[in-house]
Amino acid sequence: MADAASRLVSVAEQLLGAPLPVRIRAWDGSQAGPPNVPVIVVRNRRALRRILFKPGELGLARAWVSGDLDIEGDLYSALGAVAGSIWERGDDSRTLAEALRDPSVRAGVRDLLRLIGPPLPPAPPREEVRPRRHLHTRRTDKRAISHHYDVGNDFYEIVLGPSMVYSCAYWEALEAGGTLESAQRDKLELVCRKLGLKPGQRLLDVGCGWGSMAIHAAREHGVSVVGVTLSQEQAAYARKRVADEGLTDRVEIRVQDYRDVRDGPYDAISSIGMAEHVGADRYLEYASDLHALLKPGGRLLNHQIARRPQRDESAYEVDAFIDAYVFPDGELAPVGTTVTQLERAGFEVRDVEALREHYALTLRAWVTRLEADWERAVRLAGYGRARVWLLYMAASALAFERNRIGVNQVLAVRTPEPGTSGLPLRPRTWHG
Repeated sequence: MADAASRLVSVAEQLLGAPLPVRIRAWDGSQAGPPNVPVIVVRNRRALRRILFKPGELGLARAWVSGDLDIEGDLYSALGAVAGSIWERGDDSRTLAEALRDPSVRAGVRDLLRLIGPPLPPAPPREEVRPRRHLHTRRTDKRAISHHYDVGNDFYEIVLGPSMVYSCAYWEALEAGGTLESAQRDKLELVCRKLGLKPGQRLLDVGCGWGSMAIHAAREHGVSVVGVTLSQEQAAYARKRVADEGLTDRVEIRVQDYRDVRDGPYDAISSIGMAEHVGADRYLEYASDLHALLKPGGRLLNHQIARRPQRDESAYEVDAFIDAYVFPDGELAPVGTTVTQLERAGFEVRDVEALREHYALTLRAWVTRLEADWERAVRLAGYGRARVWLLYMAASALAFERNRIGVNQVLAVRTPEPGTSGLPLRPRTWHG
């Protein structure tokens, strides 16, 4: 009988309907697959049980998070080889149901079932969130935000660095010649310039995170800022930073849902990396709420990840790994949909800037920081959680690089009557 690795490669290629782009090393020491390619390490039979009982991305994610499945060598190369083979085949790839109609494939799967031992599905890793409907109520949104952001501020300090900005940085060159810290500072400044902030104005920062935007806007542009977050840990951290900067008279950090903000009007609103949590069914409500909180002539800067549009938008499904382990209830929309919803709410969209390559560079910088302090990250967040973040950030970097997803800054204005936007004809000052 063939060794474990050969049997795994044979069945995997039958299911994929294409050559396997990686090499497999199994728990019995056997190896199979093409040479000089990344190596996937199947540490035990439990990894196979996870994949067979939950075929697809979620089963693979469970095996990775638990440590039953690993990668030898460069993580990006391995992820790129596997994801690339799927993305490039696109509509030509056959579904699992189609593959199992082939008698030889069914025979191979039966062979795997004999190989994995007792046919009992392993329990999911404890880091996995139980699936639920994407209701986006105040209660469910707060629970989802807590799952993602209340991992521990010390852990996020490792990943994000001193800036503590958890969104796409703005790099001077695509070769990432600057530092992560300077690139994040440049992004915050870019947002402030697009909003046209001036001393004495009021800014609402929706999803304020650890307070970086609020502090930068108050310190560098003299505005008064209200920052809202649903995370208790973020709020405590942000308040301490505000106090350390001597800005408590100009910056207020609240644990509050944006839907409960009632002290408008504001001169400007920043929403940076928050709108992905809103959900398609609630997006018009989100846009309308922010429109109502702005004074006439006020500006909104909406910084949001976008996905590519689909031929049939009703067939869109949330990424299984991201939904179960990273951003529960998060949803992505095409940038055109976002622009349409903002204008339906009454905004005039004045500028859209794509920062897709910038986010890829940012994610690679975060991965570098995480890998450099891996042992401490594991101590702080736990082995499984650290592996979740490593996989999610590395895979996301590749997705941005390959134009599977993007990120855009949309500048919109609540145009007053009779229609004067208040924006310059040619706003060169945005980029310095």
